Amino acid sequence: MTSPSSGRRGAGKPHPSETAVDADRPPLFVASIVVRWRDLDAFNHVNNATYLTYLEEARLQWLRHVPDWFNDHAMPVLAACQLNYRRPISWPAELKVALGCEHLGRSSITITHRIVDAADPACLYNDGHVVMAWMDPASGRAVALPQSIREAATPKP
Repeated sequence: MTSPSSGRRGAGKPHPSETAVDADRPPLFVASIVVRWRDLDAFNHVNNATYLTYLEEARLQWLRHVPDWFNDHAMPVLAACQLNYRRPISWPAELKVALGCEHLGRSSITITHRIVDAADPACLYNDGHVVMAWMDPASGRAVALPQSIREAATPKP
């Protein structure tokens, strides 16, 4: 496992997935997650696939506050994901998952994330991003990103 600083690619600006949530802007949302005993694997740390569940839960906590983010003709799907495992999570643990917006496209949003220890935000467990695309479930074709998502993802002055 690499340390949080060892993932940097040479001198200069780090790759966007390594900074995840922009330090100059407040996050879109911060979710609280409690690690469950069942999340552990045979090595007594959180299984790598469970991180995706934590991210899904954080996105759903955020989306609960966004009106009209889906309907019968526009629903989000996970189109891509990148997770950088920085250090293992042990049990018991309480986590904070900070979400940010890296990019708004015509039919998609790139959501960055940082999973940190709730008691010690400097303890970075995971960072990266996911791409959520909105599609019409009947046709399987991409549809425009809902205006409510655009508004919720745009920083307020």
